[in-house]
Amino acid sequence: MKINWRTVLNHPIIKIVLGAAICFLLFIVAQNFIIKPFLLYLIPSEEIAKTIANYISSIVLLLSYFFLFRTYEQRKVPELSLKHLPKEFFGGLFFGFLVISLIILLLYLLGYYSILNISNYQYFLKPLSILVGAALIEEIFFRGILYRVLEEWKGTFIALFITAFLFELPHTFNENATFLSFLLGVVFGLSHGLMFTYTKRIWLPFAFHLGWNLAQPFYGSNLSGLEDMGLVINAKFEGPKIFIGSNYGIEDSIFSLLLLGIICLFFLYLSIKNGKIIGRNKTFKNTIKL
Repeated sequence: MKINWRTVLNHPIIKIVLGAAICFLLFIVAQNFIIKPFLLYLIPSEEIAKTIANYISSIVLLLSYFFLFRTYEQRKVPELSLKHLPKEFFGGLFFGFLVISLIILLLYLLGYYSILNISNYQYFLKPLSILVGAALIEEIFFRGILYRVLEEWKGTFIALFITAFLFELPHTFNENATFLSFLLGVVFGLSHGLMFTYTKRIWLPFAFHLGWNLAQPFYGSNLSGLEDMGLVINAKFEGPKIFIGSNYGIEDSIFSLLLLGIICLFFLYLSIKNGKIIGRNKTFKNTIKL
């Protein structure tokens, strides 16, 4: 029996596997065997060299995704459209940082948060570049590849729940993970899937993700159970864990879960209102509208 390789390569599962493998292989090879060695040789400061390397590697990942799927799927790759980049990136960054800031404000008003001192601003060098790379890697894979392909194949709602669960799964192995942090991660994945559904671009979920992650160590919290991400503010969290979070960090607070739930409902409403929801086995033109 003759195998139709074009049909095989265009199967959604094969597309997800090949897309992820090629993009991240190019990213890893470029970062560890070309960019970092070159910059460490060129720049005396290891901190600055690795910071620059992380940013350049992030650009390599974006270019790998763009050229791979432009060739593979023979399309323009609108999810990386630069036309909407400034508005969605800076808006998303501010939005993500603002949500965590609101939680900190609530804790302060309740007497559960106090500032001890300002640490240092080294956080804005290598640690920030790591956060940029981590958020971009997760959004390229979970939204740009996995969610996008699943949504086109099985529809928005199936793609939402599959991707949200798979997004949180690796985080369950983080130190200090709890049941509440698991729920938070699933809702976080749902919110980002809906942001992608509404905009059809990667910039808003990526920037919100970055702002969310940036704000937690900024205010002195652990980040997803990690204690070594650096701090700007040394702070004291003292109160019921349901409010201040566990050792997993502030995102393990019930306030985080509630605010993300509201964000999910907001982007679900916008997606339905603007006809962005895709039905199962239907094209982008066959959508659900209010």
